[in-house]
Amino acid sequence: MSDLDTFTLLPLRIDPQSKAISSAAGSSSSSSSTRALEAELAALNALHRSLHGLEAPHTVPPPPVPVNPKRSANVTKLRESGNNEYRKGRYAEAIKFYTLGLQMALTRPMWEPSQLVREEVHQLYSNRAQAHMQLLNWAEGAVDAEASVEAKRQGNAKAWHRRAKCLVEMGRFEEAREWVGKGLEVEGQEKELMEMLKEIENRSASSSSAASGGGKA
Repeated sequence: MSDLDTFTLLPLRIDPQSKAISSAAGSSSSSSSTRALEAELAALNALHRSLHGLEAPHTVPPPPVPVNPKRSANVTKLRESGNNEYRKGRYAEAIKFYTLGLQMALTRPMWEPSQLVREEVHQLYSNRAQAHMQLLNWAEGAVDAEASVEAKRQGNAKAWHRRAKCLVEMGRFEEAREWVGKGLEVEGQEKELMEMLKEIENRSASSSSAASGGGKA
């Protein structure tokens, strides 16, 4: 008969002060099982002591409210401030506000809903991409627009369009064509993306024609 076929009751004691657990096994238990139990209890007590010794920040549970309303309000305020600066044509200032909003949204505690973060950052990245585009910062705009799409793929046609526009302006027509193709798969026959696809074909054809014409004697 194996040890798994039998059950032996081994009474345990817990120290009221240290909360350490010890065995009060009687003579009915074998010496090997007693040693095994004592080893397990020693490991359990060591784990308890190590957890109990952690600094305060590690022992405080998350607050009962899952979302900090003040942070949400601040993120919204920073985005709106960026929008106001953008409407005034102060694109560099708008970028600063969008960046601050992103920093605040991306540093939310881990227990707050990830979907909330995605909603906040996809708007901020898309808006910052547009501000970069106004300053002809095509590479920065392309990166921000892609980050916006990563945060929210569907229902985010503006970000799909903005990255495509940046790629076109950098002369990366094949990448732009592929990017718009993926966008159309997600967004359907979205008007802006369809028009962008036509622009890509026209700009690509013009660029190829100019290159071939420039090579003639």
